[in-house]
Amino acid sequence: MCGFCNDPNHSGFNRRDFLKLASLFTAAGALPLLTQLQQAHAADPDAPLRIGYLPITDAAPLLVAHHQGLFADLGLKVEKPHMFRSWAQLVEAFLSGGVNLVHVLAPMAIWSRYGSGATTKVVGWNHINGSSLTVAASNGIDRIEDLGGKTLAIPFWYSIHNVVLQLVLRKHGLEPITDGNPGPRQVRLAVMAPSDMLPGLATGSIAGYIVAEPFNAAAELNGIGKVLRFTGDVWKDHACCVLQMHEADLALRPEWSQKVVTALVQAQAWIREHREETVAILAKDNAAGYTPHSRETLSQVLLGNLQEQDTASLIQHPQWQQKRIDFQPYPFPDYTEKLVELLKQTEVKGSTRFLQDLDPAFVARDLVDDRFVRTAIEQVGGMATFGLAERYTRTEVIQP
Repeated sequence: MCGFCNDPNHSGFNRRDFLKLASLFTAAGALPLLTQLQQAHAADPDAPLRIGYLPITDAAPLLVAHHQGLFADLGLKVEKPHMFRSWAQLVEAFLSGGVNLVHVLAPMAIWSRYGSGATTKVVGWNHINGSSLTVAASNGIDRIEDLGGKTLAIPFWYSIHNVVLQLVLRKHGLEPITDGNPGPRQVRLAVMAPSDMLPGLATGSIAGYIVAEPFNAAAELNGIGKVLRFTGDVWKDHACCVLQMHEADLALRPEWSQKVVTALVQAQAWIREHREETVAILAKDNAAGYTPHSRETLSQVLLGNLQEQDTASLIQHPQWQQKRIDFQPYPFPDYTEKLVELLKQTEVKGSTRFLQDLDPAFVARDLVDDRFVRTAIEQVGGMATFGLAERYTRTEVIQP
């Protein structure tokens, strides 16, 4: 079983975490932390780079940039990345100024800025794809329709996982619900810590889960679960986690901010050409101790080409030529617009009032600051470095 799942210090994502995070993403709840942030900026306007992350493959660019000295090569003072055990802990540290660079779920970035008024910006994407819908290996679930009457776990209500899962369920005539016992054409969704998902699948308390890697790979390798659908085969090259920084740093330290983003873009380009080395960097046997995952589990993800794996028969869009996880830093505006549109149609627990009046085109302009990432991409050879055409626009392709 994956090391993260057996980590006795892992606090998980329990009800207390959810309530805490929900409070942070309100104006009243965030105010004390934002006040601390202002005080921190005033006390140390030249603070070193402090990275916050969760130990999932989504964090790879942050960790590789640190390990390979890319921040230091650009003259930045940087602390060893700070690992957090829940989104609530990570967001609290970020909003209060304890860390000044994080990866967060893309819908969470929307919630933080418009739900709490946090002065934060998305400066780029951290990766693309890298998540799957995994079900128990031996409970007779072979099609999406077989999920009727079952309970599935998601990592958070404001996640690309919840958005994509609900698209898929509805396409197959199933209704997602957030409470109560599901009927034969319903699927109950429950928030669960990634570390609890694999044990939950093994004991039968859930029928499956949708989450970032490497928890899907761990289920496969341990014979507990099987992938039913890759999210990248639903929403082509979608972002999951995005890179988030404080607006004050971008405005008051533009040269510093450019170096931070440049190092992250360099890291993504490096990972694409050095996947096996990336596995070694992230693995638990690396002295840096970035994650608790084994090389075997990480290899399943980082070296995975969906067309070449045993799961190839599950791929509905082989022409997309998807990798299990890939790296591309530019935050396409059309993606942000589509995400806002879909969030308004997605069932979540709690108030969604802040979403209702959001204009998707406004959010794409206001949430994202792409000045630094554009410069960094040009410095590494342009969009072609990431296998893309030389343009900063695209049309979203979603086929559940």
